[in-house]
Amino acid sequence: MNKALEGVTILDFSHLLQGPFATQLLADMGANVIKIERAGGGDMFRTMTFFAKWVGGSESPNFLAWNRNKRSIALNLKSRRVHEIIMEMAGKADVVVQNFRPGVLAKLGYGYDDFKAVNPRIIYCSGSGYGEAGPYVDRPGQDMLIQGLAGLSANTGRGDGPPIPAGAGLADQIGAMNMVYGILSALYYRERTGKGQKIEVNLLAGLLAHLGQEFVGVLNLGQDFVRPNSGIGHPGMQAPFGIYETRDGGYVSIAMSPFKTLYDTLGAPQLAVYDDLETLFKKRDEVWEKVNAETRKFAKDELLDKLLAADIWCAGVNDIRQASEDPQVRFMGMITSYEHPRAGTVRVVAPAVKMSETPATIERPAPLVGQHGREILAEFGLPAEAIAALEASGDMTVAEA
Repeated sequence: MNKALEGVTILDFSHLLQGPFATQLLADMGANVIKIERAGGGDMFRTMTFFAKWVGGSESPNFLAWNRNKRSIALNLKSRRVHEIIMEMAGKADVVVQNFRPGVLAKLGYGYDDFKAVNPRIIYCSGSGYGEAGPYVDRPGQDMLIQGLAGLSANTGRGDGPPIPAGAGLADQIGAMNMVYGILSALYYRERTGKGQKIEVNLLAGLLAHLGQEFVGVLNLGQDFVRPNSGIGHPGMQAPFGIYETRDGGYVSIAMSPFKTLYDTLGAPQLAVYDDLETLFKKRDEVWEKVNAETRKFAKDELLDKLLAADIWCAGVNDIRQASEDPQVRFMGMITSYEHPRAGTVRVVAPAVKMSETPATIERPAPLVGQHGREILAEFGLPAEAIAALEASGDMTVAEA
């Protein structure tokens, strides 16, 4: 089966979420991703988990989520011999990806200029929290911190409570998408010109860009967002935009729909007194309470059927398990699995992009630390005795499946 990125080799120094998600997306499309981890412990995400539990008793769900379709080699990056080997590999590679703090890899001899010196066609993608210069350059660039700094957390939650971070790593995942966007653009440019280049992606810039309509609103309308005290879904929106309760303890979200259609469908003509845009905004908390009182008269599925029949923009509100079992999610085949040598069967989210000629597939589980080190070095021409010497010296770790 053809793969869109077949023949593209990526040296992936990244860790945690931003970089690994980016390289996983590229690997799903057929790129040969070589994950270069620290000798010994490997990617820091291997030590992090949810619920204080481990998949199969030993494996991190966080790591398993973002590292399929890759091979791992675990090396001591401070070793002079390892540096020589990686630079030999770089001569045959297409892309380098890293998301260490600015300057860390360059001090070890793995900066853009180091790779460019051995391969002028190399594409070097560097991810960080705040960019590679400026007053915050030495700060930790973690997802929740970026959400707060960019304004997302202050836009989320109810007005009578604190700002709320999103329940997922949105800044990291947007950063990953920007990495992929930059790398694919650079590959296309190189096809036309033969020139490689450096790409810089940072979490703060990425999240700011994805808050574009919020910034345009505040910076051009002379008004700041104030979170409503009710379940209105966005601090700039009028009622009924928001999440509402149902009789059986469920929730439904109602988006942009004619207010008259909504109150007619709910059988609540008394709500007509609110039916103009200015009132729906200024009295949005009051309107939410009134609408919520009406939605609570219905069971969740009953209400959804009623609203959908009236062509009102609405949906049920699912938790993660419910979302995995949703009929549309099942229909799309978005929950799949792979077999892992230690964790066993691992259920995962499938690739989201469908392509008719070069479909994305899952062909490898997330690797063990350095699992493929010997085969990778052999592919790059290193003799068996040299590979054995690296292991013996401790400069390379190889976990057995």
